[in-house]
Order: sequence, then C-alpha cells, then structure tokens
Amino acid sequence: MQNMGGEQVTEAVAHAVSALAVGTGRDWAGTKAGGLEWSCRSTAQHVAGTLIAYAGRLATGARQRVSFDTVLLDEADNTAVLDVLTTAGALLAAAVATAPREARAFHAAPFGSASREGFAAMGVTEVLLHTYDIATGLGVPYEPPAELCGGVLERIFPHVRPGHAPWPTLRWATGRGDLPGRAPLTDWYWSNDLVIPADGLTLQGVTPAAAADLAAGGSGGFHWIGNGPYEGEGAGEAGTRVAAGMMRQTYEAGTHRPEWGMFVLVRAEDGRAVGAMGFHGPPDDEGRVEVGYDLAASARGNGYATRALRALSSWAAARDDVRTVFGKTDPANTASQAVLTRAGFTRVPAEGDLHLYELPG
Repeated sequence: MQNMGGEQVTEAVAHAVSALAVGTGRDWAGTKAGGLEWSCRSTAQHVAGTLIAYAGRLATGARQRVSFDTVLLDEADNTAVLDVLTTAGALLAAAVATAPREARAFHAAPFGSASREGFAAMGVTEVLLHTYDIATGLGVPYEPPAELCGGVLERIFPHVRPGHAPWPTLRWATGRGDLPGRAPLTDWYWSNDLVIPADGLTLQGVTPAAAADLAAGGSGGFHWIGNGPYEGEGAGEAGTRVAAGMMRQTYEAGTHRPEWGMFVLVRAEDGRAVGAMGFHGPPDDEGRVEVGYDLAASARGNGYATRALRALSSWAAARDDVRTVFGKTDPANTASQAVLTRAGFTRVPAEGDLHLYELPG
C-alpha cells in the first residue's frame, strides 16, 4: 500500500513548483486560474494558506476550525510566491510526519475530523487541483504523477469509481474535466474516514487503499495484535481479509459508501487493532441494514465486540434512513448470539437456517 504522508506532500509541492516555474514571467495577478474566479496569484496564496492551516490543526489536534490569513506582500514576485508555497508544503509535511498515528483534528467534510493521512491527502489534492487551475490560466503544461492522483482518490474519494487513468479521473471527480461514460459533475466533495467512539475503543473507517492492502495480506496501515487480523474459520466464514476484499470490490464498482463500509476496532489504551466490524452495504429500500463483525482470537472475552456493536448500531439506528439494524448468525455460534443480545438486539423469526437478530431504528 502506497503511503500518504509527508513525503507525498513534499513530492506534490515540488512537482507543482517545477511546473509553474516556467510561467513566472507572466501576469499572475491579472490572469484567472482556469475556471476559477480567483487570479493565479490569489489561487497560489489560497493553497499556501490551506497547507499552513492543515499543519496548524494537525499539530495542535484542533477540535474546531483554525483559520490563517496568508498575505503575500505587494513586492513579492511570482518566484517568491512559489517559495511561499514550498514553505507551506514543508510545514504540512513536517506536521504529518511527526503526528502520532491516532492523532485527529478538525475538518468539516464530511464527518468532522481527519487523521494525519487525511490531512496529507487533502493537502496533496489542494496542490494538484489548484496547480492545474493556475497552469491552465497561464497556458503552461501540467500533469502530476499518476501515483499521487491514485493515492488521494483511494483515500478521500472512496465514493468515486476508479478509472483507468487516475489524473483524468481526479479532474472529473472535482468538476475539472470530462470522463467518457460519466456525466459531468457540477458539485463534488471529498470524504475523510468516519471514526465512531466506543467504550475504550474507536471504530476507524477503512479506506479503499487500506482494504486493498488488507485483502492482499497486509496490515491496512493498522497495528494489529499478535494474531490479527482474523482470517476466518472454515469455508463458510469470512474474516477481516475477505470482508476487506468485498469492500474493495464495491469501491471498484463505484457503489461503495464509506459510512456503510468496514471499520477496524482499535483499542484506546495502546492503539492496537483487535478486530473488524461493519455493514454489508447501505440501508435497503425498507431501511434495513445488516451488520457483521469478527475479532482476533486473543482479543475475545474482553467485551470488545459488544461495546463496538453498541456504538455502531446506535450510530446507524439514529439515522433517518435506517428503520432496522440486523445481524445473522449460525445457530452454533453462541458467542456471536451473546454479543448481539448484550448489544440490545432481539431474536426474531427468520427464514432459513440462520438466526436473525434485530434492533429497531
């Protein structure tokens, strides 16, 4: 799995500065940046200010919006503007590189916070898109590395079906270009991972990039306890890796919705991942949504699954589009039945061999 961290921020900024350097002799203040209303100069100022704001939020763990006003002096020429952009990129790269894995800070879209990886991905995206805007306005060529584009798509655009070429896909996903077979976008958004707190745990949303790594035998970027993640037992039981592979398939099909995907259960005491839990997809037309879960063998018997299921099902049941949260379990799996019961679910009549448990929304 490709990292999304300080090195990627530095790479994106360096590539942008190199591309824009050929246009420093042109009128940045009097030229609009592509399809934006801003000038090329004010767009560069916006990027620098955003990178600094991201660095400040992440470094301090800000729980509310922290804004900075980056001002370019009148005497600063276009080369100096690029120096400011390089400096701002270095500040964000340093903040990302030194932040603990579990660090989160405020970002409104869409779930209220972002991790260090999220801030890196957002910073890279700001640089890529607005460099394209500036380059378009100045009439200079620009195409960022495909790996950087693919990295941000897999982390903060989980709702966007990937294309064969990451850069055109990212431009389309942000309303900056057409893509064959897809309708043009006039409104777009990115999506950081959802984190749901539980008693002594956090349920951390799995990105498509992490899902691919887990399915391939990697860690997904999580620090697992010794015998995790759970691999499943027998032909009919899916463990974390199989579930991650299934989530990855929905992403590649363009049907993945991050809030209805997969979460890894992380202990607050040591940051270790102990299991996985999530939904089998968004609610159906009747407002029914199914949950599933597993734990690494050495993590069982500590109440982790019960506490996590209470938090996840409560989050789902509180939504207007959910009428019922339900889970199915094999009749012989008494441990899973106990988890459902302790989490507030009630067994109801079911067709077939599986036991059915429901929690009203």
